[in-house]
Amino acid sequence: VQLQASGGGLVQAGGSLRLSCVASGRISSMNVMGWYRQAPGKERERVAAISSPGSTNYADSVKGRFTISRDNAKNTVYLQMTSLKPDDTAVYYCNILLLPSRSQYWGQGTQVTVSS
Repeated sequence: VQLQASGGGLVQAGGSLRLSCVASGRISSMNVMGWYRQAPGKERERVAAISSPGSTNYADSVKGRFTISRDNAKNTVYLQMTSLKPDDTAVYYCNILLLPSRSQYWGQGTQVTVSS
């Protein structure tokens, strides 16, 4: 399984970005796709996740500002980020957890930089 993320960049505080991640390979129909981020000097944290049936959850820090969605036909997950803050600056990684095997795979990461 391979994940290819795109959509990062530089944006001013208050702006928006949309991240995309396409999964390819042997992907089970039941899975959870998610976005994580890691800022310099900090641990990687989960930002949002969405199951194949469509259930979502979000980190408290992004609730109301970020929206995760997916297109199962395209094996693609999106992260719409609005009202961005400098604290959102990080490398964002997409992730897929396959069920029931619980095999997990990571994308290469895409940099998001929010200037104040």
